[in-house]
Amino acid sequence: MPLLELRNVTSHYGNVQALKGISLTVEKGEIITLLGSNGAGKSTTLRTISGLVPGSGGEILFEGRPIHNLPAEDIVRLGIAHVPEGRRIFPGLTVTENIMLGASNRKHVSKAELRAGVDEMFAIFPDLQRLSKALGWSLSGGQQQMLAVARGLMARPALLMLDEPSLGLAPIIVQQLFSVIRDIRSRGTTILLVEQNANMALAVADRGYVLETGTLTVSGRASELLSNEEVRAAYLGGRKPAPDRVPS
Repeated sequence: MPLLELRNVTSHYGNVQALKGISLTVEKGEIITLLGSNGAGKSTTLRTISGLVPGSGGEILFEGRPIHNLPAEDIVRLGIAHVPEGRRIFPGLTVTENIMLGASNRKHVSKAELRAGVDEMFAIFPDLQRLSKALGWSLSGGQQQMLAVARGLMARPALLMLDEPSLGLAPIIVQQLFSVIRDIRSRGTTILLVEQNANMALAVADRGYVLETGTLTVSGRASELLSNEEVRAAYLGGRKPAPDRVPS
């Protein structure tokens, strides 16, 4: 049984149909990437899964349980954390306070458990530890992205959904971020990744799906997509590139 399964899912923004019957699976322990141009429906897919955009048709199953009619707060409690595009850091709160907010979905969390969770996030993101008392607005873009991911992980999700985590970041920070993504998977968290940096995404992913105007057009193993002429032409500069190095 897949951890997550979408069956012929449709979604609308008013009268505009954003998703046109997409079906995909995410197995436990995988990194799956969704590729596509702006407006293809990648972010809408994540928002539909997490209940932020109501699906208008089809089924979404998480661990075999239908979730497409559940409110967003219930979906989070089941074990799906969504780190949206734009980071959404609370600027008036410290780094530590932002991280702690990620545990708000967990009931009856003791102060000791909360502190242990924060310490775990600092172990994954060492740069955040030295900035623990800094306000969110004072962090760099890369630091804010790390903070957003740490906040998502505090929910103890079985599935972590990341929407354009590398957007606007310097190349060296992107390398660090994708190394962290690989580390998070090694700790037992499944990842669904929306990313326009197709080469980097496919370097860490197990499988991928390509979206075009709300429709899935190509899917396969990451290595197969790297060799696919259509994918190369659309997202990899028209040629097969040397894979970006992501520290293991």
